[in-house]
Amino acid sequence: MNRSRILIPGVRLISCMLVAAVLSACADLRYYTHVTHGESALLLQRRSVKKVIADPATDPKLAARLGLSQQARQFASQQLDLPRNRSYTYYVELHRPYVVWNVFATPRFSVDAVLQCFPIAGCVAYRGWFDEKKAVDSAKKLRAKGDDVYVGGVPAYSTLGWFADPILSSMMRWDDDDLVGTIFHELAHQLIYVKGDTAFNESYAMFVQNQGLKQWHRSRGEPEGDDRDQVMDDGFTQLVLDLRDRLKMLYGRGENDAAMAAGKEREIADFRARYAAWRDKNWPNDHRYDAWVAAPINNATLLPFGLYDQWEPAFAVLFKQANGQWPDFYDRVRALAKEPKAEREQSLRDLLKSSANAS
Repeated sequence: MNRSRILIPGVRLISCMLVAAVLSACADLRYYTHVTHGESALLLQRRSVKKVIADPATDPKLAARLGLSQQARQFASQQLDLPRNRSYTYYVELHRPYVVWNVFATPRFSVDAVLQCFPIAGCVAYRGWFDEKKAVDSAKKLRAKGDDVYVGGVPAYSTLGWFADPILSSMMRWDDDDLVGTIFHELAHQLIYVKGDTAFNESYAMFVQNQGLKQWHRSRGEPEGDDRDQVMDDGFTQLVLDLRDRLKMLYGRGENDAAMAAGKEREIADFRARYAAWRDKNWPNDHRYDAWVAAPINNATLLPFGLYDQWEPAFAVLFKQANGQWPDFYDRVRALAKEPKAEREQSLRDLLKSSANAS
């Protein structure tokens, strides 16, 4: 999970909601009308990246970033064998900080998401809104039911190839690696996507993103980068996952609501203390996670963590078995994708074991 995903958990929305609106007669009509309008507005605002770059009115810094994006787009198809289509060849100036806002929810005493299910994408741990106010209103309704809720802004999302997804102005705040890596990541989703298995989909796409970035830098004669950020992110994510495990154990004891509420507060306070000790011991001059830790924490704020890299080492083994050949790797991923979920997860666990043994 890279820096942007820690500081803005849930950065990716895998969205087939517009397609689902057409296919599902029993769906929440007002919600699907909203996402249809939101997606249509993006399509209408798209401008060819080439035209934006050539426009004398375009800021030179934006033109340079967009030029880089097109180099990455070409590299993705030519070197990583990712789809060759019109995705990420258009640009949209949003005039807002995020393209969508994700609403995550859990029961008060559970770390399991209140799932949102769609005919094409399957069930995911959030519902996305193109309008922040609508997201906040949705969150208020869930809180009124007693759920824990978290609302997170999302700079980029994917329609899994149903539409030519554009580069968004919200993506321009990222550094070059995040911008380039996101293009690789989202195109990987277009190539292979398993309905209802977020951990598989995201871990696979994260592997393509990270391995693709290594090859991208090598092709340009650039250093592959410092692992420091990744080590920090992994360590922080593990702290959060440990909190989630502790809460899960607490809720499973069958105590009364008052005892669970007190235990929940205690576990979150203990997490903050463990975080401070970990930061001061390992990264005393780096406070990048302090704001997230100091903000209100509940079950829902923990949901995005671990979704993006749970199985990534398993895909690294698969890539090695494919001798670093992308077409063979994708064939192996497709074979896994066809397995029933329980068998697929066992296959991934077996790959993880072989990764651990090799190290």
